[in-house]
Amino acid sequence: MNLFTNKELLTAARKGGYAVGAFNINNLEILQAIVSAAESEKSPAIIAVSEGAIQYAGLPYIVSMVQIAARYASVPLSLHLDHGRDLKVIQSCIEHGFTSVMIDGSHLPFDENTAVTRKVVEMAREKGTSVEGELGRLKGIEDKVSVTGQEAFLTDPGSAEEFVKKTGVDALAIAIGTSHGAYKFKGEARLDFERLREIAARVEIPLVLHGASGVPRPILEKAERFGAKLSGAKGIPDEAIQKAISLGICKINIDTDLRLSFVSALREILSTKPEEFDPRKILGPGREAIKETVQSKMRLFGSSGKAG
Repeated sequence: MNLFTNKELLTAARKGGYAVGAFNINNLEILQAIVSAAESEKSPAIIAVSEGAIQYAGLPYIVSMVQIAARYASVPLSLHLDHGRDLKVIQSCIEHGFTSVMIDGSHLPFDENTAVTRKVVEMAREKGTSVEGELGRLKGIEDKVSVTGQEAFLTDPGSAEEFVKKTGVDALAIAIGTSHGAYKFKGEARLDFERLREIAARVEIPLVLHGASGVPRPILEKAERFGAKLSGAKGIPDEAIQKAISLGICKINIDTDLRLSFVSALREILSTKPEEFDPRKILGPGREAIKETVQSKMRLFGSSGKAG
């Protein structure tokens, strides 16, 4: 298959009442795990790439890997720039074949965010590339993006409606209480579902939830058993994710859970088989661990079976 746009994948998700997972990649093994999981689940998938991942792996390598994966995949995939802030990087991604880009102007005042987002929409239209904007800010760290609790604020429904009309974005990432990273909450998870309900009533495009990893206890315990220091890590409960989807969330970003799955598997191999030095036998279990995690997310999001 050729790569799809996020607009195509998310329009179907909005109509079908499910969400498509956007899974971040940094190397070949993570990409292979996501595609293999998507094919096993017969689910669409969004391959997400951050500016940090581009610096790490190189844009030509990433694009080539994903395009080859899409060519041989039996399910729809898209290639998406996650949290783009550098307009030069965004333009380069569009020119190199990304089918979706996110412009993250959430750190800017409303008018400036609107202006830069509109500029990216205009840049992307010529290539037919989907554009995701963001209004409201999440706590935590996402590669180069760091927001403290004092700076974080939730998305105003009226502003969301105005932002979408003025920018022409294809999808909108909103802040309703989630946060990036493995340490999302000190107490119980609290998401503002009434805010989500009102935004969904005002905005007629797919809504996106960032910072949505669950930080599953079994994966944490395994990582800690083999030396990881992750005390206090806590994610979004599955029930909250399901409710968010029922209220209009169509795209859910997952990165932290993939990292935790990968690292826990690698730590186990390195701890239990110190004689092993074949990278394939060290990285392979990490790939399988990510595949299992991605499959579980696709079932949770309701996207399993939606690709045929």
